[in-house]
Amino acid sequence: MAKRIKELEREIRMLSSKEKAALARILIDELDSTVDENVEQLWVEEAQRRYQAFVNGELEARPGDEVMSRARQRLK
Repeated sequence: MAKRIKELEREIRMLSSKEKAALARILIDELDSTVDENVEQLWVEEAQRRYQAFVNGELEARPGDEVMSRARQRLK
């Protein structure tokens, strides 16, 4: 099994970013068998809530690079 995973990893590294994103979506869909049918609507509502909080001065905007850097650090 470990040998096969190494082979897959090598092949995946050769994919374009677009192909990697498509593969990631497939894998996430395969792993997430408990998809809430309302998840998209819930995310829209959350985005609207956060936007309104930003407009009202309740949330501070941060540069995207900073946010992504912090997220990467948390995943390590």
